[in-house]
Amino acid sequence: MLRLFLCSTCDMGYKDQDSPPRVTQATMLKALVTAALVALVAADGIPDFVAPGSCAKVANQDNFDLRRYAGRWYQIQIIDNPYQPFTRCIHSNYDYSDSDYSFKVTTAGFSPNNEYLRLQGKIYPTKDFPAAHMLIDFPSAFAAPYEVIETDYDSYSCVYSCIGTDKYKSEFGFVFSRTPQNSGPAIDRCASVFRRNGVDFSSFNVVPHTAECVYRA
Repeated sequence: MLRLFLCSTCDMGYKDQDSPPRVTQATMLKALVTAALVALVAADGIPDFVAPGSCAKVANQDNFDLRRYAGRWYQIQIIDNPYQPFTRCIHSNYDYSDSDYSFKVTTAGFSPNNEYLRLQGKIYPTKDFPAAHMLIDFPSAFAAPYEVIETDYDSYSCVYSCIGTDKYKSEFGFVFSRTPQNSGPAIDRCASVFRRNGVDFSSFNVVPHTAECVYRA
């Protein structure tokens, strides 16, 4: 299978709020990722995470506040993502940097073999889109959008990530909660948000958070 590996230290994010990256960087990166998706379909047939159709045109959180979004988030329900090696206890720490205008993100959890794993990368806004429409830059996965459709910063966040071509889409979604337990309100709110934005919530699966979980990200 063809994979696209990206450098997690490449200079593609803001260095400060007054010096955004050139528009061509995000545009070229999107074109590169789309080309890789097309190559995946052509070379290997259709992978499980690629489906016919178009990405949903979702709304983005108005007046998105990166500083308030920082801290720990727990994945409660997701559309399964082959680039995450975790299956349970998935959580992330978003460390915001004013100087880089970005998040350093550490995501961790347990694999199907009960191994505790961590991934580190960056999530940051670009000049091309509103602040809530960010870019995921992890070293072993496709670059992809990270669109915060809605969040209250204190209890839930509904995030959409989709790369599309004319005929196919690679679609992922995340229900985040500030707590791993008692997350029913986050699920209920995001279910409504995703459906309202044209995303099939029946595609989401529960991420187990049990007493055996440890949270070290």
